[in-house]
Amino acid sequence: MTDTSSRLNTGSHDRPVSAELSRFMAGNWAATPLPAAGRVPAYALTPARRARLSARFPGERLLIPAGELTVRSNDADFRFRPHSAYAWLTGLTGEDQAGHVLALEPSGPHAHEAVLYLRPRSSRADGNQEFFRDRRYGEFWVGRRPDLAEAERLTGIRCAHLDTLGAPPARSAADDAALATALSELRLVKDAWEVDQLQVAVDHTAAGFEDVVRALPRALAHPRGERWIEGVFGLRARAEGNGTGYNTIAASGAHAGILHWIHNDGRLDRDELLLLDAGVETDTLYTADITRTLPLSGRFSPVQRQVYELVLAAQDAGIAALRPGASFGDFHRAGMRVIAEGLAHWGVLKHAEGDLHRRYSLCSSGHMLGLDVHDCAKARAETYLEGVLEEGQVLTVEPGLYLQPDDETLPAELRGVSVRIEDDLVITADGARLMSGALPRTVAGVEEWMGTLLDSANA
Repeated sequence: MTDTSSRLNTGSHDRPVSAELSRFMAGNWAATPLPAAGRVPAYALTPARRARLSARFPGERLLIPAGELTVRSNDADFRFRPHSAYAWLTGLTGEDQAGHVLALEPSGPHAHEAVLYLRPRSSRADGNQEFFRDRRYGEFWVGRRPDLAEAERLTGIRCAHLDTLGAPPARSAADDAALATALSELRLVKDAWEVDQLQVAVDHTAAGFEDVVRALPRALAHPRGERWIEGVFGLRARAEGNGTGYNTIAASGAHAGILHWIHNDGRLDRDELLLLDAGVETDTLYTADITRTLPLSGRFSPVQRQVYELVLAAQDAGIAALRPGASFGDFHRAGMRVIAEGLAHWGVLKHAEGDLHRRYSLCSSGHMLGLDVHDCAKARAETYLEGVLEEGQVLTVEPGLYLQPDDETLPAELRGVSVRIEDDLVITADGARLMSGALPRTVAGVEEWMGTLLDSANA
């Protein structure tokens, strides 16, 4: 007889389980231990990171959750990615971290012990049916997860069952904000390992841009060519890393003037530009963030070249302003000065003073980059937006001109032409290193690069 009283609330896939099947599932399983030598890639770095956080909150119990699964629709969840602070402090970056919590438990007046509260692998021999019945966490549904001893070997952190975490401490909204701020500010300067991870992300992203150019003939023939472009880049991101670090912007024609265009459902026109803003996220969760604006014909028209070269000059000015000790805002101001003067030279603006240029270049010209595409966003203004640059910081420089097709302040030939150029740079002892230099930025460089790739695609 089948017992239906113990059916799990796991959606349409759950079927009644007989007592006979339960007994049969409980035995005769071979041991499948994880490799004993396995460690998270950041194993040697996380103790110092936790110590820096501990020093900011002496005597306080701190909880840093990985985050929870979120329903996409009905019984399907969104793909899980751990919170960046949790990943930075533990080195754990996998989809199996949903629901886990890192606790820093006070162990003295000025010290904490790290304890990782997690959902360990369930036993198959004690009547626990989770491994084959729970569609969210069961091993047969979503894969193997470590037991407590394996998790301790992976991370170097003492591990305990999530059920033993207990009630979280009573904390005010101000306390939570202070913790979020500290976790952002501690990540403002990247160590050498983090810079290397970001370089890996940049290199894979450059390869993805090459994939896109090779795919242009097929994308141009498709009624939703922007989606084709998104898919081509997404394949590279999933094949080489965890996926894309943010929603890809594949914006052609007038769509390029929409700063966060992610519908990507438009047709491509050979006479127009494609603005591609995309980044590969590594398996360690560091992301690149690069934009190139490409002529879909392979060559810029005179008007497209005019707009592109002004944006490039603005980016060059911004990059030249990067150095330790410079105000974070200096590179943005340098780029916008070039934009404003260019618009005045064209006669679009009467003069370059003031902020009227922002009608055509609305957003900031860059941001910190790391585990998040807009990294360290909870840092205080005085340490970030109003702070000074330091060696080891990684950021983007991304000026743009967004000339809307319905803007009657513009001459007709400029309407609908939008350009953004974005690169990733690390601050060095005497300036900045261009991490994304493998992708050309100049008009001649872009045209030659595209021509070579298109020739190889058509060969």
